[in-house]
Amino acid sequence: MSRMRVLQVSHPNGPLELVEREIPEPGAGSVRVKVEACGICHSDAVTREGIWPGIQYPRVPGHEIAGTVDAVAAGVGGWTVGQHFGIGWYGGHCGYCDSCRRGDFVTCQIAPQIPGVTYDGGYADYVIAPASALALIPEGLSPVEAAPLMCAGITTFNSLRNSGARPGDLVVILGVGGLDHLAVQFAARMGFRTVAIARGMDKEPLARKLGASQYIDTRAHDPAAELLKLGGAKVIVATVTDGRAMSAVLGGLGVNGKLIILGAPANSLEISAIPLILGRRSITGWPSGTSIDSQDTLAFSLLTGVRPMTEVFPLERAAEAYEHMMSGKARFRAVLTTGR
Repeated sequence: MSRMRVLQVSHPNGPLELVEREIPEPGAGSVRVKVEACGICHSDAVTREGIWPGIQYPRVPGHEIAGTVDAVAAGVGGWTVGQHFGIGWYGGHCGYCDSCRRGDFVTCQIAPQIPGVTYDGGYADYVIAPASALALIPEGLSPVEAAPLMCAGITTFNSLRNSGARPGDLVVILGVGGLDHLAVQFAARMGFRTVAIARGMDKEPLARKLGASQYIDTRAHDPAAELLKLGGAKVIVATVTDGRAMSAVLGGLGVNGKLIILGAPANSLEISAIPLILGRRSITGWPSGTSIDSQDTLAFSLLTGVRPMTEVFPLERAAEAYEHMMSGKARFRAVLTTGR
């Protein structure tokens, strides 16, 4: 039997171990994808650290996958060997629960499927995935460019296009990092008046290069006061994981303004109810999206020139790349390549 390389975690908080396995065959309803690139996401920590309940170990992380269909199970239609596909956080659906019957696959109750969590992911040469998880990668996007768009990209794109903001509205991106550098690009290309907020003036040149028309340094200014000077934000997208930073911008929302939380803060937000009530302001969260949303993200990125900034590592250096990403040193997305 042919063999493949995988980076697996044998138990919660265990190391990423490079091992060889037999190349698996796709079962009913699934395909085998030859991985060309896999982004490393902070959400991979749910597998590495055992945060997600019920993970069966050993498990191969990775849910920002770009590759080529290598084999298709009998009875699976619509996909052919050689097509370029991506697989993201949404990794297929059960087809039986009420959520699936409503078409709400993100909240599938019976068997939510997530590559790298509920089944083996993309830190490998090959991955088996449900056919419903695949998103077609258009010509013109390389695997390294497409992989981070399968989670970081779709999360920011999908939240912005469903935010209720219209071209010309003031939309704020809180942070200039792994997700934020994509959010700034998407917001600017959607026609929003895009403001980036971060700590330090050293991030301003990059924020403006990505498309922000204005930049607010939280070390030098009160971000909420500065946003009110601009008329108040229609939408603030927060990918940072600091509840205090989110709380500091809440006062900058305009009437009917909305704070959309993408990053899970370790500390609590401090919220005054009166401004929310009087200004009809709201706070909401946003997850990723389905495979169709992923295809929309990829198509929009190709059309408008949105691209992730990446650091590339070979598969065998996955442990090093993971630590590089989790330490916050990656500029801005770490991507593994198989070289096969």
